[in-house]
This record gives sequence, C-alpha cells and structure tokens, in this order.
Amino acid sequence: HLCLVDLTPADVTGKDAEKLLEGVGLTVNKNSIPNEPRSPFVTSGIRVGSAAATTRGFTADDFYEVGQLIAATVHAESEAKLADVRAKVDALLAAHPLYPELDY
Repeated sequence: HLCLVDLTPADVTGKDAEKLLEGVGLTVNKNSIPNEPRSPFVTSGIRVGSAAATTRGFTADDFYEVGQLIAATVHAESEAKLADVRAKVDALLAAHPLYPELDY
C-alpha cells in the first residue's frame, strides 16, 4: 500500500515534489531513498500511499492516471500545466466522492 519513488532522475527534491503535488491536490510525503545523498529535511524521494484512493474506490486505471499526474506535476514547466493537472485531480475526486451516500 506504499510506494517509494526515487526522484533523482527528475532532478527534483522530495521536498519540492511534496509541495508541488500538494498544490495540485495530491498528498505525498518527502522520503529518503536508499543511500540517500540529501539531508532528511530535503530528501531525494517521495512516499505515495494508496489507502485514501482505495477507500474512494479508485480502479487500476485511476491509479495509472494518478501516476501520470504525479509525473506531469514533477516535470511541469508552467503554472498552466499545473492548473491542468489540478483540474484532472479534481475530476478524479468528483468521480469518486468520499461519502457518496451523503447529499452535500
């Protein structure tokens, strides 16, 4: 239910990725990788969990899309691209409401 992602090839720190992903609505945590070259306050990786998404009923295809959205966010070169990712995250969440039985 947890995945550790090494961001070294993307030349992005875990701290920066955590902040970028939070901005588009995806919650991850910065995390050290094996043989971590960076400080534990910066890190070279992120930890991605599946519990919240499975609770909402995400399918394998939805998880694939989440992976694509994480990659798009980490490699985003503009605020417009981040806004596009945010819209896609919002659509995924709308398709899988947390409490579908509630009318809110």
